[in-house]
Amino acid sequence: MRKFIIERNIPGIGKLSPEELSGGAKKSNEALAALQPHVKWLHSYITDDHTFCVYLATGEDVIRKHAELSGFPANRIIEVGRTLEPSDGK
Repeated sequence: MRKFIIERNIPGIGKLSPEELSGGAKKSNEALAALQPHVKWLHSYITDDHTFCVYLATGEDVIRKHAELSGFPANRIIEVGRTLEPSDGK
């Protein structure tokens, strides 16, 4: 599978309670279950008004389908070409 970063514009998400965020994760997991084995959510970074989610998927179309099923936007989908780690500089 290929790695993607998904930018989701969700105003005020950084102010949500842990319970509210947990409810969103549950909703996302339900959509992911319907799309298995073509997509996997690794983790997300949350800022005031955005999430940046890291996914493994067979393609961008599966990520768009997840957005449709979950109700969460996928404003930008960026495929990761390569990674660079601090240990690469040794």
